[in-house]
Amino acid sequence: MLQIIVIILGILVVILGYTTINLFRKHEKLIDIVISQNEFLDKIEENINSNSVRLKEIDYKGSFKSDDEIGWFFNEVKKIQNDLLQFKKKE
Repeated sequence: MLQIIVIILGILVVILGYTTINLFRKHEKLIDIVISQNEFLDKIEENINSNSVRLKEIDYKGSFKSDDEIGWFFNEVKKIQNDLLQFKKKE
């Protein structure tokens, strides 16, 4: 009787060990994905910030900003920048 219990417990240990290692590997892959996505978002944020500064330099008189089509572009860039900043604050 004791041998059967030992065999069952041994099988359970092997199964639990395998599932634990499998979950750990999946977890590591997900961490790598999150890190790469954060790096990507950081690059986008840098690009948007530099573009925003450059657009302000170009439109120092405000003539582009007041134009309907160009003004729309300025506003969209600001929205994207604000959304990224809100996302970064949540981290």
